[in-house]
Amino acid sequence: MDFDRIENAEAKPDGVFELPLLPLQAQVLFPSVLSLVPLTTEAQVKAAAFAREQATTLIACKLRMENSDQALIDKIHAIGTEIAPGQTSDFTDESVQLLAQGRRRVRILEVRQLGAYPIARACPMVEEGVEPKTLESLATALKELFKHSSQYNEAMPDSIVKHILALQDPGLLCDSLASILPLAPEDSQQLLELEDVAKRLELLAVLLASELQDNEIHDEVHARLQDEIAANQREMYLREQVRIIQQELGDGDIFQQEMRELSERIRAANLPAEVQEKAMKEVSRLGVIPPMSPESGVIHTYLDRLLTLPWNVLSDENLDLKNAEDILERAHYGLSKVKARIIEHIAVRKLAKDKMKSPILCFVGPPGVGKTSLGKSISDALGCKFLRISLGGLRDEAEIRGHRRTYIGSMPGRILQQMERAETVNPVFVLDEIDKMSADFRGDPASALLEVLDPEQNFNFVDHYLEVPYDLSKVTFVTTANDLHAIPEALEDRLEVIEFQGYSEEEKIEIARRFLIPKQLEANGIAEAGIRFSAAALKHIIRHYTYESGVRNLEREISRMCRRVARQVASDRAHPRRVSPAIIEKHLGPPQMLDSKVNRNDAVGIVSGLVWTPNGGEIQTVEVSLVPGKGNLMLTGQLGDVLQESAHIALSYLRARANAFDLPADDFDNYDIHVHMPEGAVPKDGPSAGITLATALISAYTERPASATYAMTGEITLRGHVLPVGGVVEKILAARRRSIPQIILPKDNKKDLQDLPRPARRDVSIIFVEDMNDVLELVLREPPDVRLRDLDAENRKANDEGRDNNAD
Repeated sequence: MDFDRIENAEAKPDGVFELPLLPLQAQVLFPSVLSLVPLTTEAQVKAAAFAREQATTLIACKLRMENSDQALIDKIHAIGTEIAPGQTSDFTDESVQLLAQGRRRVRILEVRQLGAYPIARACPMVEEGVEPKTLESLATALKELFKHSSQYNEAMPDSIVKHILALQDPGLLCDSLASILPLAPEDSQQLLELEDVAKRLELLAVLLASELQDNEIHDEVHARLQDEIAANQREMYLREQVRIIQQELGDGDIFQQEMRELSERIRAANLPAEVQEKAMKEVSRLGVIPPMSPESGVIHTYLDRLLTLPWNVLSDENLDLKNAEDILERAHYGLSKVKARIIEHIAVRKLAKDKMKSPILCFVGPPGVGKTSLGKSISDALGCKFLRISLGGLRDEAEIRGHRRTYIGSMPGRILQQMERAETVNPVFVLDEIDKMSADFRGDPASALLEVLDPEQNFNFVDHYLEVPYDLSKVTFVTTANDLHAIPEALEDRLEVIEFQGYSEEEKIEIARRFLIPKQLEANGIAEAGIRFSAAALKHIIRHYTYESGVRNLEREISRMCRRVARQVASDRAHPRRVSPAIIEKHLGPPQMLDSKVNRNDAVGIVSGLVWTPNGGEIQTVEVSLVPGKGNLMLTGQLGDVLQESAHIALSYLRARANAFDLPADDFDNYDIHVHMPEGAVPKDGPSAGITLATALISAYTERPASATYAMTGEITLRGHVLPVGGVVEKILAARRRSIPQIILPKDNKKDLQDLPRPARRDVSIIFVEDMNDVLELVLREPPDVRLRDLDAENRKANDEGRDNNAD
């Protein structure tokens, strides 16, 4: 079709005309430029066909990026191009392309749907006038930029470059350049929308300069890469020449000398047969690979790793039981059960020697009780090397098993990396925080540890990097954890679990005197100042400035106190020689741990329970209130699923025995029950609050006050049986710390009192129960109105007896 036969749309008196609309997905058409337009929808094909039949123009516009659920006028850019349609071409993939000639910029005012395609009302855009000199200078600068940029574009024909440089009209120059440059659609649309030709030229110059800079950088990188490749090839060529010259002179090949040295190292290392065979095979591969090949460096690194590992070097162990006992006693106070197990291990190793398999110990307990430091003491007692890695946050299986050699920068896992440092096959290896590993798409490190920590398998541990078996059976593995439940069951089954109980106050005071205070006095430079901490001061710190089962925070507070004194000593001021509770409060501030959370008065619906936390035991108050309602049960205080189930069980127990408690049947339908556990920001869960919840509910319904001298723990069943719970020692120590004299425990927990310190047994009274009735008889008091009625009856009886005596 001849484009000259198609005239621009004639505007109505109001300056507006109507034409079919051609919305384009990511293409911008410019005036006076021929373009191929893909017609991807049926509406576009029909609109183009109508325009060709009627010999009229169309309006092409670009769709906006965000065009989901809006009207068509909001989906398109308001500035488009009036185009004249030419021939269409049909392709084998059923796509259609239209040859179109841009005519002029138009502003779209309104869009309406007419039949199969939309119709747009538009008006021409009027370009703003600019001084010819300004346009001429901008056009000249733009041509220079384009000329420079075209040198980097080999695909651009010279004819197009000459045509662009010959253009005199600045507007046509700008539109022609914008149509052939690889601009982003949004940049092209911005150029189309500018009415000022000078601004158009400036923007295009900025875009062209940016592209030119990118091309220059790419060209520079490419040239540098070519130079590097040429240098490597030259070096390989020169090395090969040197090798041939050395052979001719009879000096031998340096590479061959290195190969012989590697072979001698492998034979001298006394490796296991399978490992030696693998190493010699790698040496053979190294002999046929060019020295400058990257694979050569990979094999060299592999062989160095293989030969650095200890394969049969044993360190001399000190199996003197008396020496081991002395070392453990000097380094740690208490922990008698753990020390006994370590001495047993040394005794068996002394007698059985090579027959025994090293145990896999797992120290489980709260933070700060000495789990990791005890591993170091074991190595000191045995006289073996000490290794430690922290597994906290580990989520990549390759950290344990290593990376395969196919990856760049691959290396063995952390187990074998530490064995390289040990230089012996029988170190003490501490795997810290084994309960804090996690799994993701990179694998499960806990599963990889199954082989490492299994005495039946770890003699044949295969690292992905080495690809040969390595014997870990002589390693004494010690793992530590805070929470046994976080360890996978299969891994826990391979561990010999030794539980660390929290320290009592007496033990903490003794640890502070033996270890912490001398250490901090020395660390703060006041060891010669003659400062002593009284027992009352240490107890004050323990009770009111720390909340823990271990002694880590206790050491921090002692360190704070020592720093305060060190400041006074350094300033030549008077300083305390004997630290008392008053001096503690003066320097450390008011107490941080208060007893206000513990209920001290008998009250209806308020009962003290005992809970276990990672920091040790604690008192947890349970509050129950009855309010008029419809029998709903409200649970607040961030209670977990198991704890909520315990509350429902306790309520069911109460409802099933309502007659025994003389409760009207409609009480449960006329009152809402609100159960709350204070400190609502702290999540709580577990079954051990069962009897506490039941006691509080029964107290609230019967209006019988619960005694504040009791604290309790135990799981409850629907029949009222009391089942055993965990963390008993920590809970008893918490009650003692909070000065609660009487503790109610399940009868089946009597066996757990073996580990309870003697002072704690002396200070508290422990009552064992089997049934809920036993708990209620101990804790619940008679309601006040019953006691008043009994008192009135006694007074009336006394008055009647007095009258009878007078009558006589």
